[in-house]
Amino acid sequence: MTLTYDQQYIGRTWRTSLATAFVDVQNPNTGKPLARVTCGHTQDAALAVDAAHDAFPAWFDTPLEQRTDLLRKFGAALARRKDSLAQAMASEIGTPLKIAHIVQVDAPIRNIQHFIQSIASLAWEQQVGNSLIVREPFGVVACITPWNFPLHQIVLKVVPALLAGNTVVLKPSELTPLTTQLISEALDESDFPAGVVNVVNGLGAEVGAFLAAAERVDMVSFTGSTEAGRAVSALAAATVKKVTTELGGKSPALVLPSGDLARAVKATLGSCMLNNGQTCSAHTRLLVPEDQQAQVDELLKLEMAKLTLGESLADGTRVGPLISRQQQDRVKALIAEGIAQGAQAIHAPASAPADGFFVSPQAFWVEPGNVLARNEVFGPVLSVMTYRDVDEAVRIANDTVFGLAAAVWGEPQEALQVARRIRAGQVDINGARFNALAPFGGFKQSGVGREGGSVGLDEFLEYKAIQQNAPQQG
Repeated sequence: MTLTYDQQYIGRTWRTSLATAFVDVQNPNTGKPLARVTCGHTQDAALAVDAAHDAFPAWFDTPLEQRTDLLRKFGAALARRKDSLAQAMASEIGTPLKIAHIVQVDAPIRNIQHFIQSIASLAWEQQVGNSLIVREPFGVVACITPWNFPLHQIVLKVVPALLAGNTVVLKPSELTPLTTQLISEALDESDFPAGVVNVVNGLGAEVGAFLAAAERVDMVSFTGSTEAGRAVSALAAATVKKVTTELGGKSPALVLPSGDLARAVKATLGSCMLNNGQTCSAHTRLLVPEDQQAQVDELLKLEMAKLTLGESLADGTRVGPLISRQQQDRVKALIAEGIAQGAQAIHAPASAPADGFFVSPQAFWVEPGNVLARNEVFGPVLSVMTYRDVDEAVRIANDTVFGLAAAVWGEPQEALQVARRIRAGQVDINGARFNALAPFGGFKQSGVGREGGSVGLDEFLEYKAIQQNAPQQG
C-alpha cells in the first residue's frame, strides 16, 4: 500500500496542502512505490511564516522554564515512537535497521537533553562597562533539513531555535515523508502554542526557496548540498538575514607512520560506509605512507569482505541501498568516471541485488586529482592515496574545496600537531569518540556556522547592547 501525505502542520492545525502535485517516493530496497507526499505550495509556506511571525511575541515572553518543559515533552513523544522512527528511516533512506536505532534515533533524542543542559547555563545578560549585553532570539527561523539524517538534523536546528525563543518553520526533505509525519505528530502531541513550530512539506526549489527569500523570515538554518546552500544563501541575501549552512564534505583520514594502521583502516572504512556512504562528514579519503601500501591493500581486502550488502531491514546487513534511483545512477557514474581516470579497485565488489537502489561497497587506489578523490560521491566508495612525507599528506588533505571533518592517526602529540594543520571544522585523533556537545560545522565550502552544544545554541541568538548612564551622585 502506498501512503499519501498531503497535510501541512501550520498554526497547530493540520491543513491539506494547496498543491495538487505529488512526489512519489520508492522503497530503496525494492524500487517499488512506498509513499506520495505533496510537492507543497508557496502559499502553504506563506501561511506558516505568518503563523510563526504572529506567535513570536508571546513565545519570546514565555519563561525559559516553560519552553524547556515543552521541549522535554517533545523528546518524550519521540522516545515513544523510537521503533516506528527507526523502521521509517530504514524503509525510506535504506539505513540498516540496527544503525537506524542507534544513530538515527537514539542519538538525536539524547541531543535534546544536551541542548536543555546547555541553555540552563547560558549567560543571557552581561555587564560590560556601562553596557548591558543582552541575548535575544532572531524571530522566525526557517529550518531546511536533508534526507540522510532527518531526525538528527531537525533536532540540531529546531530544538535550539525554540529554546532560544525563536519560532520555527520547518521544511524537511520530501524524500522522508514517513519520518516527517512521525516527527510532526510528536510536535503536535507536545502542546506547543499555535504557530510556534510549523512543518511544511514541499520541494526545495519552491517551498525552500520561498522561505529563504521571505521578508518575515529572520534567519535560515540549512543543511544539504553545497550547490543548494549557495542558492539558499543568495536568496536570503536580498533581505539581509542570517544564514547558517552545513554542506558537503570530502573528509580525509591521515595515517601517520606512527599510527596504528589496522585500527585506522577499519575505523576509516566504517566511517565511510556509515548510512551506506550517505554521510556528509564521512571519512572518504584515506591517506597512508607510501611504504605501507601493500599492508593497506591487504587490510582493506579483509575489512571489505566483512561488509554485508543487503536489505536495510534484514538482520546482519552492514550496507543497505542508496535512497533513490537518481542517487544510485549518480554514484555509479562517478565510479565509472573514476575508473576511466585510472582508479584501481582494491576489492572485487560483491554482486548487488537486482531490485532496489544498491551499490556495492568499493575502495580504490587513486591519484589526488581523480574525480573520486575530489567529488563528494555520497555512496559506499572509499578513495585511498599514498604520500611520501607528512607535509605532502597535509597538502593532499587540505587540497579540496571542503573542510567539514578529518581524522589523524599517530603518536598522540604528533597527531595533535598535524590535526592543527588540517583545515576542517572537526578532527578526530586515533578514533576518539564523537562528542555531541562539541561544535560541528565546516571550513571553506562545507558551510558557515556551527551546530551542537552551547555553540550551536548560540547561533540562534543575537546580541543587543544597552548603554546606561552611571547613577547620579546624591
